Amino acid sequence: MKKISTRAQNIEMSGIRKFFQAAKPDSINMTLGQPDFDTPSHIKNAAIQAIQEGKTGYTFNAGLPELREALSVKFKSENNLSYNPDEIIVTAGAGEALFIAIQSLVDNGDRVLLTDPGFVSYEACVRLAGGISDFIPLKKDLHIDQEALKEKLNGARLLILNSPCNPTGAVESPESIKALVESAMDAGVTVLSDEVYEHIIYDSVHASAGTFGDDVLTVNAASKTYAMTGWRLGCIAGPSEYMEQCLKVHQYCQTCATSISQYAGLAAYTGDQSCVKMMRDEYQARRDILTSGFTEIGVSFPVPQGAFYAFVPLGIDKTKQIMDAGVIVVPGDAFGPSGKEYARFSYATSRENIRAAIELMKPVFEDE
Repeated sequence: MKKISTRAQNIEMSGIRKFFQAAKPDSINMTLGQPDFDTPSHIKNAAIQAIQEGKTGYTFNAGLPELREALSVKFKSENNLSYNPDEIIVTAGAGEALFIAIQSLVDNGDRVLLTDPGFVSYEACVRLAGGISDFIPLKKDLHIDQEALKEKLNGARLLILNSPCNPTGAVESPESIKALVESAMDAGVTVLSDEVYEHIIYDSVHASAGTFGDDVLTVNAASKTYAMTGWRLGCIAGPSEYMEQCLKVHQYCQTCATSISQYAGLAAYTGDQSCVKMMRDEYQARRDILTSGFTEIGVSFPVPQGAFYAFVPLGIDKTKQIMDAGVIVVPGDAFGPSGKEYARFSYATSRENIRAAIELMKPVFEDE
């Protein structure tokens, strides 16, 4: 038997991918958190132009200077965050940004606070860094329990926030984000804020954690905002002392984000933004169809305020039954032990698919 590192053996494959890959061709797949829109034309054209002009070599490790300048402007104008370009690293998606941040901040045995349920990558990244995940429960409305968090802050190294949230669709209010960050700052805990869904918000407003404290790192990406998941383009920004360490990890695991994607990203951040509103409006319409459909069949749950997920308390048996009926979702325990009675529905799919999914699910609930 070949020897495998304990580090690799101690993490599992993503539960999201497992169910996505198991979907039958005739089923309705509501598993992946990926926009079903095409990347806007002006972004694709910028990439084509970069290829034709031979801009296909390495860039600076931290990314194109003009892209980091554009991101600095974006952070200031949209998030009220004052990061200079030297405090920003362009990464291969938000996934790499999270990885290099956790590798740079977390030592063996360090305790990292995560929500349960929460995005699957966080715990795996913490484990790969030798850290220990300590879970914060959510309230019944799927928002963070502030008092439960305060009880766990003492001695923790890092708090990871994600608003809008995957898998719940919850958006923490500015007041909530302020209280969470201030509690962390008072306890000497660094905050890592994952804000990739910031532009997909319907009934609330986005608040960046970095506006409420100095010891905060911000992760963002073009993936969800501009339908660019496959381009693998993200960024991390924060205090220069942290960015110096993140850059070292980034340099050895990635060298630089793909040059073509960076030129596409420059067009995304500096070009026409009407595509962002168009996609957000369509997600909201789809959310409304899904929530109305569940109301019709007698299932209630907190209406998602952002992202493109609904986290629905179906129970384990009902989740299996709807999957047998041809609606493929992600069982909630893929996002943490507290999610076991839930299922995550991604409505990043057509209105027709959502309506068809509701019709397929109706017989499962008719006997109740």
